[in-house]
Amino acid sequence: MELLLFHTLVIAHILTGATGAIAFWVPVIGRKGGVNHRKWGQVFTLALLCTGFFALAMSMLSLWDPMGTHPQLEGRFDEVFVRGFFGHLMLCAAILTINLTWYGWLLVRNRSRQALNRTRWMYALQWLTIGASINCAVQGWLMGEKLLVGLAIVGVATGLTNLWFLAKDNPTREDWLKEHVKALVGAGISVYTAFMAFGSVRVFPELALHPVMWAIPLSVGLAIIIWHRLAIDRAARLRRAGAVQAA
Repeated sequence: MELLLFHTLVIAHILTGATGAIAFWVPVIGRKGGVNHRKWGQVFTLALLCTGFFALAMSMLSLWDPMGTHPQLEGRFDEVFVRGFFGHLMLCAAILTINLTWYGWLLVRNRSRQALNRTRWMYALQWLTIGASINCAVQGWLMGEKLLVGLAIVGVATGLTNLWFLAKDNPTREDWLKEHVKALVGAGISVYTAFMAFGSVRVFPELALHPVMWAIPLSVGLAIIIWHRLAIDRAARLRRAGAVQAA
């Protein structure tokens, strides 16, 4: 029964994750603020939230019974590795994905109305992310797996920078736009990393923790974030120049 539940969660996780991975590119490449941007952004947000919660449930089952939920890895990896990779690491990645997705969506909905962003759930998500990340780092250190520590650093940085933004009383348009891009592109990075890293365990187990499997989506995502941040700054300069000319 437990294995059937786990496999059902895996299928749901793959379906929603694939939907989010496809929807991700429409807002990234298309015209910003248009109908398609909003529509596909909503599809991406809903898909990633579902993906994150399915991953959260999978991580809990993996922590409870690592080998029972992953019988195909019997003889390839020991219980410590399976619990660390599919339990603690996936738990951190799931909470991070939920956090980034909700945070990014809330910012574009509320824009500069910072009081609406300062909800108990929003603050709780930041501290949950930081807590899960610290746990992931400790488990990675005990296992001798540096990639777990690497993801933990990303999680702690995300939680702290989100708290830093929430502390701002009057964020500018550029402020919340940059945070919106950082969060939702970050969520996109997480779903592609999951497909390449967690998925590879089932097909090519020896590649599960290979740095390349983690570096490719991270590098592409960082490039997208930097490009959009520069575009936001460029548009702000043009607006200011137009305002000066009009005056």
